[in-house]
Amino acid sequence: MTITSSFSPYQKLLIGLLAVLLFTVVVDYMLLSALSAILLPELQITTQQFGLLVSAYAFSAGISGILTSGFADKFDRKKLLLFYYGGFLLGMLLSATANSLTTLLIARIVTGIFGGVVASICFAIVSDLFEVDQRGRVMGFVHMAFAASQIIGLPAGLYLANNFDWHTTYWMIALLGIVSLAVVFYKIKPIRAHLHVPGKDNPFNHFLKTLKNRDYLTVFFNNILLVLADVMFMTFGSAYSTNNLGVSLDDLPLLYGATGVSTLLFAPIIGRLADRFGKLKVFIYGTGLAVILVGIYSHLGATPFWLVVTLHTLLFMGVNARMISSSALATVVPKAQDRGAFMAVDASLQQVSGGVAAAAAGLIVHQSSDGVIHQYPALGWAVIGLMVVTIGLMVAINGIVKGRG
Repeated sequence: MTITSSFSPYQKLLIGLLAVLLFTVVVDYMLLSALSAILLPELQITTQQFGLLVSAYAFSAGISGILTSGFADKFDRKKLLLFYYGGFLLGMLLSATANSLTTLLIARIVTGIFGGVVASICFAIVSDLFEVDQRGRVMGFVHMAFAASQIIGLPAGLYLANNFDWHTTYWMIALLGIVSLAVVFYKIKPIRAHLHVPGKDNPFNHFLKTLKNRDYLTVFFNNILLVLADVMFMTFGSAYSTNNLGVSLDDLPLLYGATGVSTLLFAPIIGRLADRFGKLKVFIYGTGLAVILVGIYSHLGATPFWLVVTLHTLLFMGVNARMISSSALATVVPKAQDRGAFMAVDASLQQVSGGVAAAAAGLIVHQSSDGVIHQYPALGWAVIGLMVVTIGLMVAINGIVKGRG
């Protein structure tokens, strides 16, 4: 496949802005797990309680996405983005002022209700404004938000948490988000083309038709398993690194930063490879790499820091290859009149599965009195099983897309 379409200046602005918005959402989502080594002792909570804390965001986001799906295609996407991103910033302010498990739990619920829908709106905008042969590259650039969150967001957040207070990290996200919201308001044009597509149902029927579509269900199930695998392995990542692998709290920013630099460099390349050689092929190779690294990483004991960084970086290269290629292929499946609903349902199911994954990880592993995280190898095998199943589902999704020409 040859790449023929180039980006207009406005599309370039849009890609950059969507990446910044997702950067703040991703930093918030990943930060809580990265702070596990700090929050477990400071809030005096168990691994099960921490899993519930992570799940609170996911479950509230899932419910919000379901409720949003029926009318997601009936409004200007810019207005939806302003509303939900504004709510996300409210959640950041509540998180920044939380002083107990209960208040932080409430803050995470509010953040999930609004923040969990932001990504689906962004991906619907990508489907509306970019051609199919551009989307691999777009997803590659947009997924640089994940890299930037690891290079800048997580290291900065951990630095602030270690040297000042963990609340400061949420103030940092809130301030950046306020600036981003202003740019959306002043620079993004209304996005209304989908409003003129015929065949609109009432919100409830629109939701039901989206949920009953067999092709859509295949994508939903695949993405559920993708999130289950990733979140299960990430939830206690920092606690496992510090207590089992011997990484110090001061070195955690470097660990995440090194992984992020690699992602920043390779995400656009992965996106271009997906456009040129096929999304399915890139997904299979990425899954193979991720499976090998999960098997190795989950069985480590005390390990030299340079080796931890190397393995962690390679693992996330595989994870990113999976995410970029699968999300690029998934955008081709929904019809124009269903994109908003499809993305909202997809995001909500992913959020719920993320909550289930965090809770399941909290039940599989446990922390002893000396801080060591036990049963991480069992967690690794569960993650590998989920990753293998997604290969078959991606083959089916690729067949759906080919069948449509």
